[in-house]
Amino acid sequence: MKQHMRRSVVAAALIVGVAVGHGLAATSAGAEPVTPSDLQSLAETITDGLRPSPDGRQPEAIVDSGGSSGSGSGGSSGSAAGSSSGYGHSTAAVPVGQGPELTAPLAAFAYGLASPDIAPGGANRWDCRPSAEHPNPVVLLHGTWLNAFDTFSYLSPQLARAGFCVFALNFGRSGLLEGGGLGAVLPGRYGVGPMEESSRQVADFIERVRTTTGAAKVDIVGHSQGGTIANHYLKFEGGAGKVEKVVTYGATHHGTTLMGIATLGRAINNLGIDILGFNEPIVGISNIQQAVGSPFYATLNAAGDTVPGVDYTAVASRYDEVTNPYDWTFLRAGDGATVRNITLQEGCEQDLSDHLTLMYSPRAASIALNALDPVNHPALNCTFNPWLIGGGGKL
Repeated sequence: MKQHMRRSVVAAALIVGVAVGHGLAATSAGAEPVTPSDLQSLAETITDGLRPSPDGRQPEAIVDSGGSSGSGSGGSSGSAAGSSSGYGHSTAAVPVGQGPELTAPLAAFAYGLASPDIAPGGANRWDCRPSAEHPNPVVLLHGTWLNAFDTFSYLSPQLARAGFCVFALNFGRSGLLEGGGLGAVLPGRYGVGPMEESSRQVADFIERVRTTTGAAKVDIVGHSQGGTIANHYLKFEGGAGKVEKVVTYGATHHGTTLMGIATLGRAINNLGIDILGFNEPIVGISNIQQAVGSPFYATLNAAGDTVPGVDYTAVASRYDEVTNPYDWTFLRAGDGATVRNITLQEGCEQDLSDHLTLMYSPRAASIALNALDPVNHPALNCTFNPWLIGGGGKL
């Protein structure tokens, strides 16, 4: 009974927190501002309803004074580049060798655990020189808790066979003690560190690609967080003028509700109560940053979704259970940019791809080829692709 009452109190506190969060915008219109004592009282109420962790420690909701304590709010230091505030370190690795061409994400994930830094087929052939027909190398950027191989083992070989020079980076590797989350203890789990740092790693990698190939510009294909990293690179890490086309799949361009959980957590966090911070060791820094309404997105999209001179294609699936609502992956074109927003199921209802199987969908692959080379790849495939299982269009 006591536990039930506590859970009820927490639920009520969350609801009050959301209501207050929405009310903050109305403060200037005469609403009573939230005081520090109100926040402390709410923090104590939430703490009272939290169960101890398995090791006996008692999680505690704390009132954040606004300092850069690295509390998991994803806050920036206020610089133009949105640099991280006190977060742990992350590293990058350039995949080597050539992994097999696989058609299902679960099989690729398993292979990626065993060979965490293997390159997807056709990628990172450093002797590749762009042709006149395909002058821009294609850089592949994976998502959270993933790597280049288990994200692009299906698409990368197709791009290489089409005549593109393809390159892929594993970015944002952080250990558990560095804030990477529990997922980071598995081999090859990248994209868990601070996203600003991942963006700088991508910038360095793209400079290596441009120098080695002699190309003035690259094109980028990004999945999930990879699309957001591409966006940050363009805006804050010198990418403007070095990228011609960006193709994204289920990208968290505007954050995600994670089925509503992140919205509730962020509403409380934005009141100054670090309800998300003590979850950081579980989910990792980059997931905290990708919660809707985080300071990371306030900085990222302050001047609009796009940068001039870039052609964007943003692909979404109605069955995406991670980038949710799915249309938050879409972009609005600013001055000098072009945007094509595509819902995967429009004209192809039998494609049931979710967040992971997007990258193992024949239709999604044909969209990438069409976006990068519309002359030689004018048609879009339409094939059944099962939810979660994938299979390159078949079971």
